[in-house]
Formats: sequence, C-alpha cells, structure tokens
Amino acid sequence: MAVPKGKVSKQRKRKRRTHWKLTAPTIVRCQNCGEFKKPHRVCPECGTYKGEKIVAVEE
Repeated sequence: MAVPKGKVSKQRKRKRRTHWKLTAPTIVRCQNCGEFKKPHRVCPECGTYKGEKIVAVEE
C-alpha cells in the first residue's frame, strides 16, 4: 500500500494545483443570425450550421 513518506507542504501542494483553472467557454457568432453559440454546433436560435438549414426551430 502506498503511504506518503512525509508531510506535503502547502507550497508544494499549491504548485501542483496551479493548472486547476477555470477557462471561459469559447463562443462565436452565428453566420446567419449573429447570435452567440458554441463552435461546431447547430445554432439554437435559427437552426443553421455552416450556412445550411439543419433544424426547424419553433418560434
């Protein structure tokens, strides 16, 4: 069974966790309607993807 040999200091623990950051979600504007959406997804507002109508959106 693995057991730590000694206490891990606060500094060492925090160095290890420096990459645990939140990142802002990437959003782009829809080419058709201009609303914000996630990249590589069908626009939830107008139902288009790469300029083609994919989904009929109820209004």
